Amino acid sequence: MKDSSVWQRFSAQPAALVGAVFLLLLGLLAIAAPWISPGSPWEMNTTPMLAPFTQAAHWLGSDLLGRDLATGLLYGARVSLSVGVLATLATLLTGLLVGALAGYFGGWVDAVLMRIAEFFQIIPQLVLAVILVAVLEPSLGTIVLAIALVAWPAVARLVRSEFLSLRQREFVQAARVLGQSPLAIVFRQILPNALAPLLVTLSFVMATAILTEAALAFLGLGDPDAMSWGYMINASRGMLREAWWMSLMPGLAILFCVLAVNRVGEGLRIALEPARRPGESS
Repeated sequence: MKDSSVWQRFSAQPAALVGAVFLLLLGLLAIAAPWISPGSPWEMNTTPMLAPFTQAAHWLGSDLLGRDLATGLLYGARVSLSVGVLATLATLLTGLLVGALAGYFGGWVDAVLMRIAEFFQIIPQLVLAVILVAVLEPSLGTIVLAIALVAWPAVARLVRSEFLSLRQREFVQAARVLGQSPLAIVFRQILPNALAPLLVTLSFVMATAILTEAALAFLGLGDPDAMSWGYMINASRGMLREAWWMSLMPGLAILFCVLAVNRVGEGLRIALEPARRPGESS
């Protein structure tokens, strides 16, 4: 019987499929935010602390300064998803380069690069991110840089372990005998076979990046020109009794977004697992 495809195994998981659909819809809403809510998320255009579903024009209510919460949530999605994607790409590039060099060449190259990775890992990630953003001027660029600097060691170690395992395989040895360069062997032979666990890890890196950005914004270290879910929670934390919805809605947005990314990552892990051989126990 023919093995099912990766998509079939992924779509057979309801939680992963729902998570993927949620992220797709959230991404489309974030892209369309300027057309859905033409005004600025900083614009004070209604009564402060307006409760949800009391005005059709501001159906999710308003904050302390009369800013529309629905508009803030849409623009906050743009920030969270942008930071998540860009930080994941930056982490991938750094971790892939370091891990590939360490795993392929081994020896002193491996030792030096892994000692550098250990240096970054002994410091709590959020603490290091806070220090980096506080030293540099808070902006989306510095937040992405800070998240990538604290997240790359885990990716580098994963890539290194995959390269250490794969570099001794027969197809890699055959490529060496045929005279392929180390760069060609890395990109044509080893890397494609290491993509499955790498993609799964990157999904969790993205979830961590979204949480880290929200935490930095909550601490007042976010981009002052960008509306963020973390900033919205920070701005309304003193009004939990009088206007609970102002903190609840951005908090739920963070929760559902991170949960969706995690479900997609778990779905990818299961879908990318090698198919069991006939007769192998489940």
